[in-house]
Amino acid sequence: MHKSIAALGLASILALGVSPAAMAAGEKVSVITPFLAAIATGEMIEAFKAKATEYQWGVDVVDTAGDMAAFASRVEDATTSGANAIVLVSVDPAQIQDQVDKAKAAGVPVITIDGAKNASSVLNVTSDNYVLGETMTKFLFDQIGNKGNIVRFFYSAHPGVHQRELALDAALKANPEIKQVADHYVAVPGQVDDSRAAMDAMLLANPGDGAINAVWAAWDEPGIGANLAIEAAGRKGIVIAGIDGNPQAIDLIKACSAYVGTVRQGFGEMANIAAGELNTILAGGSPKADELYAPVELITRESLGVSCP
Repeated sequence: MHKSIAALGLASILALGVSPAAMAAGEKVSVITPFLAAIATGEMIEAFKAKATEYQWGVDVVDTAGDMAAFASRVEDATTSGANAIVLVSVDPAQIQDQVDKAKAAGVPVITIDGAKNASSVLNVTSDNYVLGETMTKFLFDQIGNKGNIVRFFYSAHPGVHQRELALDAALKANPEIKQVADHYVAVPGQVDDSRAAMDAMLLANPGDGAINAVWAAWDEPGIGANLAIEAAGRKGIVIAGIDGNPQAIDLIKACSAYVGTVRQGFGEMANIAAGELNTILAGGSPKADELYAPVELITRESLGVSCP
């Protein structure tokens, strides 16, 4: 139970006619991520900040720009500097287990958005990433008639992205006429430029029509980088699908580029759910569950009403 509630006793507070939600006002919340440069991460944090304003919380946002050692250190700093809660965005808390354990021991609740469940955190709000991977992979495989050659852009360090990769692995086993001819572990940050360079190399190593039929991008930014390389090389007959519903990816779908589909995650909804549940936690309550899912949507030219020549 949060220390401000514990001091008075929740029953006493209710007897005074003060709601638990009202007691959560004025809290100090530390929002920490290594990946603020990622469009989706930025969207989640901005949505969370907007809800935090409604709850009258003070919010401190820290980005360590891919530096996991600094990330661990900033979480420890938040625990010792009087934060009432810590929100981790787009990261698996197991990567900094010692620091998450210390926060729990200090009575500071840790929640994650777009992360993973953990014994020392209270809540994770995300999408069902395996379903995201299944949805995108089935769509992409359908686009090439369930046969041909694909390349994979992935980032297993992120727990959700890894679940998408597992969905692809299962689909490849179920579709033996589809072969993976290359893959690339994406550098983050800098994922668009890194993926463009990797796709350049893949195209050179796999020349000719049909050498590559599709690009499986674990999220949209690597797909955007791959699209830039495909356009620059003038290669035809390659389709790309990703995940996130990144606005630039949607623009590419509308523009009849190689990008043919993306699965939109409800990033704003994730942040809203997380803020609402944290408000309950700060008032001495418990979240509805230790993991909650936001809705997803497959976006294609058909769903957008776009007709391409």
